[in-house]
Amino acid sequence: MITTQPTNKELSLGFLGVGWIGRNRMEAILNNTSAQATAITEPNSENSDAAKKSAKNAILKTSPEELFAEENLDGIVIATPSAMHANQSMEALKRGKAVFCQKPLGRTAEEVKQVVQASREADKLLAVDLSYRYTKAFRAVYDTIQKGEIGDIYAVDLTFHNAYGPDKDWFYDIEKSGGGCVMDLGIHLVDLALWSLDFPEIKDVRSHLFHKGQKLTSFEEHVEDFASVNLTSEKDQVINLECSWHVSAGKDAIIEATFYGTKGGASFKNINGSFYDFKAEKYHGTQTETLESPPDEWSGRAGVVWVENLLENNRFDEKSATEFIKTAEVIDRIYGR
Repeated sequence: MITTQPTNKELSLGFLGVGWIGRNRMEAILNNTSAQATAITEPNSENSDAAKKSAKNAILKTSPEELFAEENLDGIVIATPSAMHANQSMEALKRGKAVFCQKPLGRTAEEVKQVVQASREADKLLAVDLSYRYTKAFRAVYDTIQKGEIGDIYAVDLTFHNAYGPDKDWFYDIEKSGGGCVMDLGIHLVDLALWSLDFPEIKDVRSHLFHKGQKLTSFEEHVEDFASVNLTSEKDQVINLECSWHVSAGKDAIIEATFYGTKGGASFKNINGSFYDFKAEKYHGTQTETLESPPDEWSGRAGVVWVENLLENNRFDEKSATEFIKTAEVIDRIYGR
């Protein structure tokens, strides 16, 4: 058996978009890996100035095209508005750069498939910031399920209510966002459920989408701010999703993913309305066991893992790419596309 020694190669990375999320991901990568921020592209001077405080040696590039053309970059971290993700990811991959992109990778499954194909042809690693996978709390739930500790899963309840909603106009434009609260919030939980269930085929999708309390009949003027969705897998597992923006939740946010199995249950949930603090619990009858609780500095961990994977093997990954497509196809079906 051949074993490869870990490399001490210093990765050279470019960062496309360093607003709040992009800068957070950049700082997590710089603080937890040997990677260097070599170049930054950001149209907002306040954002780029703030990013330069953490990446003093980074060169500012005036356009995405200039960033992609930088020959010595190993990878690019993309944190731009959703409408740009697919094309920017494809262009970076075609230039031989690995990509770490904010979700959604594409506004539609077709866009996601195009990015995956670009990753396959370039044979470069592609990753998406599905950040809740990397919380200690959800990992505890996932491990519990995979070990069979709560038996065969037959039902999943997913909830993500954000009492504030996005503060940028493009989120509310279907052409720029690809969808409303399902695309923004629900995609995270759909991914968690499908991943935990080993990505079963979904045979039935029923969705009820609303805008300001009225059933949404067209996306031309509005995107959904409330969604109630029922998915049924090929194994007759039922997945219920409810997500929203601006709902009267009584707190900042409600974020939960609860799995019911033949031997018990397990749940990932936020604490006291927090967007950042999560706990994991396991249930048996009326008994509750705490599996994980805060603190956990998780928000940039997906990017750190991408860097670690890059160092180990910067190649196209069929398994994760297939997962990106399957999740995108379910999201398309929720929207009736």
